[in-house]
Amino acid sequence: MFKKPITLQYPKERPVVAPGFRGLHALNVAHDRAKCVACYLCPTVCPAKCITVEAAEDENHDKYAVKYEIEILRCIFCGYCVEACPVDALRMTESFELAGYSREEFVYTKERLLSPPSLDGRGQGEGETSK
Repeated sequence: MFKKPITLQYPKERPVVAPGFRGLHALNVAHDRAKCVACYLCPTVCPAKCITVEAAEDENHDKYAVKYEIEILRCIFCGYCVEACPVDALRMTESFELAGYSREEFVYTKERLLSPPSLDGRGQGEGETSK
């Protein structure tokens, strides 16, 4: 209970993120395409109304999201969008570094949500933690 505080030399030393931590969002990919079927459940269930989805159909009449945006500054990181998704298209990553110089940097587009995580932990996807 009474322990000496541990100081990490951030960013060289990274904190260990707890299991179940809700960090930045990421879209899951299946068959070289986002799994999102544009069902509109995530923007409907979002209490902050920070998710925008626009749907379209491909040549096989399958629905997909043409536009998928999350405005991170409005997001409260509740995870309701992940729980509501029927096709497991959205996940919360362990990335917690939210820094930027303008409001436009905090609008995560579909392309940015699909980008693979960087190896140094400072990308859009899951960041690695040092051990």
